[in-house]
Amino acid sequence: MADLSVKIKDLDFKNPVMTASGTSGFAEELNDFYDVSKLGAVLLKGITLKNRDGNAYPRMAETASGMLNAVGLQNKGVDYFIQHIYPRIKDYDTHLIANVNGSTVEEYIEVTEKVNELERISAIELNISCPNVKEGGMLFGISCPGAEAVTREVRRVCTKTLIVKLSPNVTDITEIAKAVEGQGADSVSLVNTFLGMAIDAEKRIPLLSTITGGLSGPAIKPIALRMVWQAYHAVKIPIIGIGGIMNAADAIEFMLAGAAAVQVGTAIFKDPFIPLQIIDGIENYMKRHGLNSINDIVGKLAL
Repeated sequence: MADLSVKIKDLDFKNPVMTASGTSGFAEELNDFYDVSKLGAVLLKGITLKNRDGNAYPRMAETASGMLNAVGLQNKGVDYFIQHIYPRIKDYDTHLIANVNGSTVEEYIEVTEKVNELERISAIELNISCPNVKEGGMLFGISCPGAEAVTREVRRVCTKTLIVKLSPNVTDITEIAKAVEGQGADSVSLVNTFLGMAIDAEKRIPLLSTITGGLSGPAIKPIALRMVWQAYHAVKIPIIGIGGIMNAADAIEFMLAGAAAVQVGTAIFKDPFIPLQIIDGIENYMKRHGLNSINDIVGKLAL
């Protein structure tokens, strides 16, 4: 049988397919459809130090081959997560990865320290790249000094595998990837959403209350794929590819470009079963091509 297992730092994943943060809540929502333990990992909805109400409505808009969102990290804060949500999800038999956010370096550190205490959280995805929050992520993720500063300080306190989620809204993705690798990141996930906007021409108003928001879905896939390929040739740490992955062929393209694993996001809104279909599709691809291991795919683009 084809071996779909993947290793990132000290973590062994049963397969390379994960959900993207913010697209399936805290795993329970997806578990209503099927056993999430079949997935390689579940990236939990972003958490912050204190309660956030998120942005005003409307905060989602459909676009050609994708969608815009400006939810604004709505959540009840890390303490609420620890007390009320974590006890309900901790026994899922897959890796649970916390998506950590902050408006300041100090907030990132405090949330990380609290998550450190949760035994069943396998890793932290440090979100330095959220384009729909006016402070915090976007400021840290678009410059090397900012990315280095938050990664360095979180690495000092983080006792778990540290994945840093990168923004595509930069001039050179490789410089940011190398910057966080240099400060101790165990892996990078890329890309987060692109900054975009949509307008109602008849009403002459923006479709989002925040005017701009994060573009995701098939529309961004070619650019995300290019950035993963560039990052693969710039860093030595594992890469988790994200961006418009709708089927197994998309996932395999990201792995050929250098991603050790992939995250599925917008596709879940279309069909929550797509992550399982992708797992089956990758296995079928490996069988058809006589491949024994995921490592036979990763970075194996023929040039």
